[in-house]
Amino acid sequence: MLEQQNALGDPRLLARPWDPATCVDPQLRAEIWRWLEQVVTWLNHEYVWDADAMIPSCWPSHPHLVHELAVLADLRRRAGLGLTADGLEEWHRYALPAFADRMRQRMSQHCQEAGHQAWPAKSRHARHTAEAAVQERAAVQHADLGTLTAPAAMSPTPVWHGRSTQPQLQIIDGPGPDLET
Repeated sequence: MLEQQNALGDPRLLARPWDPATCVDPQLRAEIWRWLEQVVTWLNHEYVWDADAMIPSCWPSHPHLVHELAVLADLRRRAGLGLTADGLEEWHRYALPAFADRMRQRMSQHCQEAGHQAWPAKSRHARHTAEAAVQERAAVQHADLGTLTAPAAMSPTPVWHGRSTQPQLQIIDGPGPDLET
């Protein structure tokens, strides 16, 4: 067993198909794309009645869909391996509808019959990652850190702005506590 673990190496570095970015081997990545293509075709055929709920054909151009589809597919795979129907019931009741709702919300009216559209948030993302915005956020974060006071060396509870960070329970309304119980 130890030899097998050593041969695999650090388990945190293993490819995880439900997280496509971890699949860095080109052959494996190609298999992931084929797998997801089959999953999308199957989902659109077996589970979609209303055209607005279809996964758009440009799904590979939408990283959020790729990430979610990989998880949804793996959840379905694992549910199908169960010894009871519980996993499939959960997948049908929770995973699939939640994915469909998130997809409709994120896709809105984009990429329907007219085909793939450019990322509507591209300019806002560019502003977010611009050096000036990064520096401005860093300055605000640094200023916040400067407002913290270090706890006393031997203080039993940490202190933040002169207040204990331990929860303090208080009775706001009603009778006081029953000290007998």
